[in-house]
Amino acid sequence: MRTTRRMRRAAAVLLAGAALFAAGAGTAAADDATPSPSGSGTVEERVQPGTGFRTAGNLRPGVRTVPASASTGDYLYWVFPAAAGEVPTVSATVTLPEAASRHGSQTWQVDVYDGLRRRQACTAGKPTRTASAQDTQLELSCRLRTVRAWSEAWADDPLPGAYYIRLTVLRLPDQDLGLPVQAQVGTTSTDAGGSKAVDGELAAPLTPVARAGATLDPNAVPSASPTEESDEAADDEADPSASPVPAGLAQPEDGWGGGWWSDRWIWTAVGGVLGALAGVAGYTLTRGRGRPRQVA
Repeated sequence: MRTTRRMRRAAAVLLAGAALFAAGAGTAAADDATPSPSGSGTVEERVQPGTGFRTAGNLRPGVRTVPASASTGDYLYWVFPAAAGEVPTVSATVTLPEAASRHGSQTWQVDVYDGLRRRQACTAGKPTRTASAQDTQLELSCRLRTVRAWSEAWADDPLPGAYYIRLTVLRLPDQDLGLPVQAQVGTTSTDAGGSKAVDGELAAPLTPVARAGATLDPNAVPSASPTEESDEAADDEADPSASPVPAGLAQPEDGWGGGWWSDRWIWTAVGGVLGALAGVAGYTLTRGRGRPRQVA
């Protein structure tokens, strides 16, 4: 009778622990699969787009830009940071000229490049869309793969660092080149969870150089003392307004590695608790009733 009760207690404890583990894993899976929707109260900032990688406008994560004026046919660039463990999503809105001034349909596309200027594939969204002659707006989006903390040198995986947004028109009538348009972009990101985590870490994030080298005057006389050059460089660093070089990309709030916390800690703790309960249950079932009476 006692053995039966012990077995029931052990089975109940194991079932309760398994239910707890399944609930935690199900919640993590649901958070992983469901992207966070962008609310109507999205913060907007005035960020002027650049015309190339070096002049891309700095965009903070979770921020949408105020519509910027441009010309049809321009290449528009923005740059934003992404840390390991994030799944970035880029959205773009193009306000087209009036239908009376256009001569046909237009096809626009949004591309995303990493810090090595490798074009990254979109796993969801519509990065390329065509507007008819009557359309006034186009909505484009691109969700990237999970940013990995480390990857093989030959792989094309997204890595922590800068990500460039390029928005441009692909196909249109030649008469429509140069017509005024307005472009607005924004970025959001979701946490991929511990199931996407990898071991390893980059020595440095893939970010643009904050201070590039200067072009020297060919008629300038070289300095005989290196001390003078170092003093001039120190003066430039002390006064950032004296240099035309833009500021570097802002680091994410939790660092480029995505922070130390991960739901893998929950899985590890739950697994340890279940292992301990299984050990106690096994000991309870196998310890017996003590020393036999016939043994002297």
